[in-house]
This record gives sequence, C-alpha cells and structure tokens, in this order.
Amino acid sequence: MGTVRVGTMVFVRLKLRLVAGNLSGSTQRLLGFVFTVIAAFLFGTLGFLATATLRVAPADVALEAVTVLFTVFLVGWAVVPLLAFGLDDTLDPSRLALFPLRTGRLATGMFAASVTGVWPLASLAVMAGAVAGLATGIGGVVLGAVAVLLHFALCVTLSRLVTTSLSGVLRTRRGRDVLAVSVVFFVLAAQLPNLLLNGGLSADPRAVLHDVASVLSWTPSGVAARAVADGGLAAVAGSALLAVLIAGAGWLWIAALRRSLVSPDASTQGASVRNSQGLLARILPDGPLAAVAGKELKYARRDPRGRVGWFAAVAVTGVMAFSMYGNGDGASGGALAITPACIGAVMISIQWCNAFGIDGRSLWMNAVAYSTDRDWRTDLAGRHLAVATIGVPLLLLLATVAALLAGDVLRAVPAALTAWGVLGAGLGVGALTSVLLPYTVPERLNAFTGAAPGQGGIAFVASFGALIGTGLFALPIALPVLMGLTWVSVLAVPYGLLISWGGRRVAGKIAFARYPALLEASSMAT
Repeated sequence: MGTVRVGTMVFVRLKLRLVAGNLSGSTQRLLGFVFTVIAAFLFGTLGFLATATLRVAPADVALEAVTVLFTVFLVGWAVVPLLAFGLDDTLDPSRLALFPLRTGRLATGMFAASVTGVWPLASLAVMAGAVAGLATGIGGVVLGAVAVLLHFALCVTLSRLVTTSLSGVLRTRRGRDVLAVSVVFFVLAAQLPNLLLNGGLSADPRAVLHDVASVLSWTPSGVAARAVADGGLAAVAGSALLAVLIAGAGWLWIAALRRSLVSPDASTQGASVRNSQGLLARILPDGPLAAVAGKELKYARRDPRGRVGWFAAVAVTGVMAFSMYGNGDGASGGALAITPACIGAVMISIQWCNAFGIDGRSLWMNAVAYSTDRDWRTDLAGRHLAVATIGVPLLLLLATVAALLAGDVLRAVPAALTAWGVLGAGLGVGALTSVLLPYTVPERLNAFTGAAPGQGGIAFVASFGALIGTGLFALPIALPVLMGLTWVSVLAVPYGLLISWGGRRVAGKIAFARYPALLEASSMAT
C-alpha cells in the first residue's frame, strides 16, 4: 500500500470542513457566521478604500500612516490569537500531536490553516490598500504587492511562533490568569494615545503621527511600508530583509513546535484545591439559591474570565473617567460623578449576558433538579445575587472615587444609587439574552473566550443586544439624574430590582419551555 502525501490543501479542507460541520443543523450558528462574514467584508472593503485614499495625502503623511497601520496589524496578529487560545483548535499544537507528520510539514499546514478564513483575508485586503495608496508605476505596484504579501506572511508566522511558544503556559490556570491581567493592560495601552491627546500632551495629531512613525520606521512594518512607497532597489532590499525575518521566525516556530509536541502537558498535573465555605453559604439557608450563588462566586474567584471581566469593567470605567476629566468639555460635576459609575454598572452587567454558557455540558443536571419555571427563576436569582455581592460595593467605590475627582463627594450618593439601578436593569436584560441567545463557552478557558467556532456572531449580537437593552431601560433613571434631578436616584434601586425581577420571571418561563435548545446551544463540542 502506497503512502498518501499530506499537503497544505489537506489542512485547508480540514478547516473548511470543521467550519461547515459546525454550522450544519443550527440556524443561529448559520446566521452568526453570515454576520461575521458581512462584518469581515465591510472591514476589508472599507479598510482597503481608506488606505487607498492616502494617495491624496502628502507622501510623507501617507507613508507614516501606513507604517503605523502595518505595525498595528503585526502586533495584533501576535496578541489577538493569545486571546482566542482554546477557541481555535489549530492554535494549540497539542491537538495535532498525534498526526503522523514531520514538524516542517505540520508547520506548513498550520500556516495554511491560519490564513484560511474571512478575517485573515480582510486584514490582507486592508494592507493591500497600501499598494494603491503609496506605490507608483507598474514596477512599484509589483514590488509593493510582494512587500505586502511578505509582511502578511510575517504577521502569520509571528502569530504562530508566539502561540506555540506559550501554548504550554496557556494551558495552566496560572498562565491564563497572567494573560487575563495582561489583556486588561493591553486594552489600556491601546487607549494611551487618546488619553495623552485629551490630556493636552500634544495639540497637533500630525506631530504625534510623525513622532510615532519615526520610531516605527526601523521595525519590520516600517521596512515593509518603505518598500511599498519607494519601489526600485529599496523595495527589493526591504523585501529581502522581510524574507530573512520570515525564515528566522519560521525556524524558531518549527523548533518551538517540535518542543511542544514532546513536552508534558502542564495542565494535567495535579493541583491543590481548597474546600472553603463562602460568606453567602453561611448567611443564606440551604437551598438552590445559596448553592447557585456560592457556585458563581467560586467561578468569579477561580475562573480567569471571571476576574478579567471585573478587571475590564473597572479599567474601562477608569479610562472613560480619565478621558472625561482630561478633555475639559465643560460637563457638570454631577455628570462627571454619575457617568463613570453608570458605565461601570453597564460593563459589569454585560459580562452576564450569557449566564449559562460557563456551565456548558453540566447544564443537563438542571433537568434533574428543575421541574418548574420557578426553579429557573431561582437559578437566575442566585446568579444575580452573586453579581450583586461583588458589584454593589465595587460600584460604591467607583462612585466615591468619581465624586472625589469631580470635586463634590456628596455626589457619590446619587451616583451609587443610580449605578445600582442600572446594574439591576442590566441583569434583567442579561437574563433574557441568556435564554434567547445562548452560546457555548469552550471548556478550555482563556482570557477572552467569546464562543465556540461558528458562534462568534451570536456572542456579538447577545453582547450588543444586552448593551442596547440596558441603555434603554437605564434611561428613565439615569437621564433625569444626569440632568440635575438627583432625587430620582432614590427610585433607581427599586426600579432596578423591578426590571431584574421581571427579566428573571420572563426568562424563567422561556428557559423552562426551550430547555433542550438551551442545553444544545450551551454545550457544543469545542
């Protein structure tokens, strides 16, 4: 019997088959995939047009803008796959360890699988716009296209090198904890230019662009941008340098891949587990409410996604507050104290727009214990109680800090009351999205796990729907307080409790009626 040669197209067809198989039999997943394709198409098309219009800008400005853009893509390709570690099986080399392939051929196939998809094509389209925006002449266009392709290949190779080198660490809970905290700092760093501009560091964006591009011009992305703009021998030399960098990164990637395939999996090693009784378990009587609340608090303490959700809520609130205080837009002291607290409440509530996703396959045990819609309402009430246990004092702290920064500590009272009401409204909306738009959270946890492959669109719609719904329900209490009617904040907490109760009541009936569909959507194979 002859041997069958496994080429790169086998990996491409395998990935396409996995995507197609994941979409079959589910209208929700199919709609989510269509939404993702449309979003990627719009991103690629609009990005290409925006980059191509740089031709009407001065040559030095266009070159500097493309240099920064290429650097953003290079850094994004290196960092974003870390956030998705555990979602895409091709990111983890341990999933491919049993393939009877040499490491070099396996790396080639993984590279082909990496560029297969709508988002890689969209990013390539945006970078290809630099050829239309910078290149001159037929030879410049050809050499510019080569430089763009080499830069894209460098992005993919660097991405694989980073994920493969850190795959062993990312399988451990401690590694995911470090990644979760690092992601928050990365998000804050992305807001640094806006904060610096609002803080008055430089009133001339052109000067900021020039300073940043001057530093980045010595990076591989700067070399690629220069090759596209210059053409001729400079483009040939730049492309040769990019090819050398790709070869070096590829060699390091293959070495890391070979090491990871023969190294023991640190995530299977034993770890100590503490058995402690939480505060709510000691206060509440024994029953489903206390059990669910205690379980959710343990998730918040032990699950990296739980911690990063709280960290992100605080970090985004801090960024918004700093931006508001720094731009000096003349907002009143009440708005400066109330708005950050309400933003924090919205950010916290959005984390629970998919309340059952983290349970996964264990959600089937609810069928044994829950026999009425009241049981589902009790489950949701326990989850909301756990969120309130952490969120209420956290929002009080945020409101106090915001009031101090606004110069009026007494504003902390209406700010906290309004934020608590917004949190209650957000939890009520999140209860509905949890049963109407459920999706699977992969068992292999990571810092920013969104959904199983094919469910990214559903996750986006659920989060965006929860954001819009929370904003609409929060307007009756937040808007009057922002306009100066602080006495309305007294009604915020009862209003939030009412919305939360109503959301749980409706969601309980829906969950009881469509439990099989809820279980199927929340326990897909990943």
